[in-house]
Order: sequence, then structure tokens, then C-alpha cells
Amino acid sequence: MIVTDPWFYITAVPAVLIYGIGKGGLGGALGIIAVPLMALVVSPTQAAAILLPILCVMDAFAVKQHYKNADYSVLRTMLPGSLLGVVLAGLFLSITPEAGLKLLIGSLSLLFCLQYVIKQGDAGEPAGKAGAWWWSGLGGFSSTAIHAGGGPASIYLLPLKLEKVTLIATMAVLFAIINLAKLVPYTLLGEFDTTNLMTAMILMPLAPVGVYLGVWLLHRVSQDVVYRLCYFFLFVSGLKLFVDSFSG
Repeated sequence: MIVTDPWFYITAVPAVLIYGIGKGGLGGALGIIAVPLMALVVSPTQAAAILLPILCVMDAFAVKQHYKNADYSVLRTMLPGSLLGVVLAGLFLSITPEAGLKLLIGSLSLLFCLQYVIKQGDAGEPAGKAGAWWWSGLGGFSSTAIHAGGGPASIYLLPLKLEKVTLIATMAVLFAIINLAKLVPYTLLGEFDTTNLMTAMILMPLAPVGVYLGVWLLHRVSQDVVYRLCYFFLFVSGLKLFVDSFSG
């Protein structure tokens, strides 16, 4: 059995492709739009559960393309906080009702839009070890909750002024590890039922398409236009989820 609502696929297909493009070459933060878009049709937890196996497939293609260019010293600094964030988010999801998740997703979406507006063109100064733990932990938490860890991770990574290919490669390896860790809480929460897994299988062929589109675009397209469009749609969907969390 799969999700049969056609509106779900109208939101899910572009969401998966955009996420893959981000993983492949335009930055992990691009995937921030995926769960809020899909959560307009299905519950936030179901949207996240359907996406996770697809993300793991994307990770395999993205890491294959980029692992040689990753900065592994940066990864060693970020991984402890990231994995702690995964654990905390798993505990949070186990006790939070759907209205609370809509409020969380809507709030985070709007906050990430605000961050994008405020930080645009200003990466700031590099953070110390405490900053690495904080932003990595928030990245692991928001990645587990709504598959949107790229925003917080970018706040730590961008001031390091890594070369563009190194930045994309480092994020690809980081979130490949985080997504594998997320399989544990999602399994314990019982989110991988037959419907979610079969729906993920239907969408999975889009995973390599999105990643390779991102790799192709890496040296050909300005990130600014793509990000502005995605953050606009993120704002609209995040605002709707925020409002919906107070209704019914």
C-alpha cells in the first residue's frame, strides 16, 4: 500500500528533486523546503519518514561524488554535537503531538527564512569549539525533526571560508553519517511502516536524478536565484504550518 493522494506527489516530486540538487551541488540547506512542502498534504512525521530512506540513497551518490574533497578535520569537530542532536530530537519526537510538530516545523522554517535574510552576504566570524557543538547539535536536531540540518550547519561552516567544492563535500559526508544515525530513532518510533516504505520506493528513482542535477549545476548556476525561490516557498509553507498548528 502506498500514499495515493495525487496532491502528495505534486509536493513530493519537486521536494525530492530539490533536496537531491542541494546534496549534489547547491548546498545542504536547499533541502530545508522538503518536509514543509510534503507536510501540507501528509503529517510531518510521515513526510519525514518517507524522505529518510530516499535521503540515504542520495547520500550514497553524493558521497561517491564528493568524499575526496571533504575536510575531515572539520567533520571530526562537528560529529559529536551532531549525533547528540539526533538523540535529543528522537526523544522530542517521541513525546510531541502532531500540532506540536507543525508548530516546530513552521517555526523553524520561518526562523531559517529570517536567518537567510539577516545573514545574506555576511558569513560572520568563525566559531570556536562551543559554537561548533551548538550549531552542529542544532543541525542534528533539526535534521532529525524535519531533515533541515543544513541551515544550522552552514552557520558554523560558512565563516570557515572553505572552497566551494570542499564545503559541499564536507556537508555531503556529514549528513550521510547523520542520516544513517537517524535510522535508529525513526525505527524505534515505528515510522517505517509498509505505506511509508513503499511510497519511498516509488519516489526513490528521483534520488540520483536530483543529485546528478546538483553536480551538473555546481559550476554552472548561481546559488542566489535558486535559494531565493526555495526560501520564498519555504516561507509560504512554513507560515501555513505555523497557522495550522493553532487550528483544530
